[in-house]
Amino acid sequence: MLAIPTALQSQFDEQLQIRAVPIALRELYKKWLLYYLDFCRKYKFPPRQEKSLPPFLKKLQDKQQSKMQQGQAAAAITLCYDILRESGKLGTAPPLQPAVPAICVPSNKIKKMSITETPTMQARSETIPSTPLGRPTPKSNIQNSSGPSSLPGKTRPEPAALIDPGPLPAVPETGTSWRSEYAGLTDEIRIRHYSSKTLRTYRGWVRQFQTFTCSKAPTELSTDDVKAFLTFLAVKRKVSATTQNQAFNSLLFFYRHVLCKEFGKVDGVVRAKRKPYIPVVLSREEIDAVLAHMEPPYDLVVKLLYGCGLRLFECLGLRVQCLNFDAGILTVHDGKGQKDRTIPLPQTVLPELRVHLESLKALHRWDLERGYAGVFLVNALEQKYKNAAREFIWQWFFPAKHLTLETKTGEHRRYHLHETNVQKAIKQAVSVAQICKRASAHTFRHSFASHLLQGNYDIRTIQELLGHSDLRTTMIYTHTVKSVTLKEAQSPLDF
Repeated sequence: MLAIPTALQSQFDEQLQIRAVPIALRELYKKWLLYYLDFCRKYKFPPRQEKSLPPFLKKLQDKQQSKMQQGQAAAAITLCYDILRESGKLGTAPPLQPAVPAICVPSNKIKKMSITETPTMQARSETIPSTPLGRPTPKSNIQNSSGPSSLPGKTRPEPAALIDPGPLPAVPETGTSWRSEYAGLTDEIRIRHYSSKTLRTYRGWVRQFQTFTCSKAPTELSTDDVKAFLTFLAVKRKVSATTQNQAFNSLLFFYRHVLCKEFGKVDGVVRAKRKPYIPVVLSREEIDAVLAHMEPPYDLVVKLLYGCGLRLFECLGLRVQCLNFDAGILTVHDGKGQKDRTIPLPQTVLPELRVHLESLKALHRWDLERGYAGVFLVNALEQKYKNAAREFIWQWFFPAKHLTLETKTGEHRRYHLHETNVQKAIKQAVSVAQICKRASAHTFRHSFASHLLQGNYDIRTIQELLGHSDLRTTMIYTHTVKSVTLKEAQSPLDF
């Protein structure tokens, strides 16, 4: 019979109470100490020496015990070492001798016990045979079992009581890892040179899809899983049509390019159609009112957004070389869809742009004197042109106020003005100007297109200035201006 010595048992109980170990865990701690003593006896390890703990934990790992259970065992045996250390018995050669047991179990029964059961629970569990999944057999089968009908014992504690408060978290033992799929998604996005926002959005939807399917194996995913997910978004989450279509496109890309599966026809789920959207447009007086309440350099950013019809990131991503003052042309490199285009610079803003350019020269000289590493460049451009990051033509036209520390190299570099700063400045100016419209940074681009259309400019010219691939995208601005047409038909020969 194997048992914990009485003296050690009493000191162990006292320390469990002093250290405020939950009552539900105290029996488990005693169980782990009992298993440790049996392990040392069986494999000839000295139980009073700390070098015996690593082999014991290795044995638990070989038996596929969870991290939580290994943490419980380590905490229990470390507590025993502390008791032996205080009594001066830690590290001595004589093994712990059996005494009158507080917990007494035959040694041949220990290996058969469940790793989450106490010895008193074992007697209880022997009365109810279990199915291969570990669930109790129905009552009809219990009567035919060979064991005794009833034995005294404690009831099994609730699973919540077995949670370890220690630093080692429980590792989920169910579900399939999608780590390789996420890596494949990142590779497919970067191969196509999609933006980082696209990658972030697609990963977010794939992560929600993984949660919805309970980490189902990617090889077992089917179109039915997508149908159920889209139905859940529409019925339970009540998302908008745009959000549902965004989720659909993300999963379509994931299936087609990462899982290499044909998506198939999604029957049974009505894809929400996006309703016609009429953009918000500001009048020229409202734009002047907003600019009157903005400070540099945010006012200059807004003037380029409206004067050139730029997207916010296209404007903030401008570099010094993008502005050609002699020709009066602004060049947008790598716009939406990795497309370049040229736009005429507004003549009224040229003096402000020149003054701003001189301030950039002074800032660049100051940065070079401090020995900064340069600006951030796209892709592997810095590897091709070693000094490009420090050259003036590659500096941001709207630089950030502070340098950014690059953690990998420890170098200080400069990034462009952050988009949230511009958005907050626009929101505050719109509020102060008391404009009763939901205006944002993109509103100035809508106003650019609408005012050109109102000035009788050709819609295909507006399409080129905006950088739209499809004319139907530009046609939406026909709803933002008044229709001025001649009701009486006239022959072109009479013009």
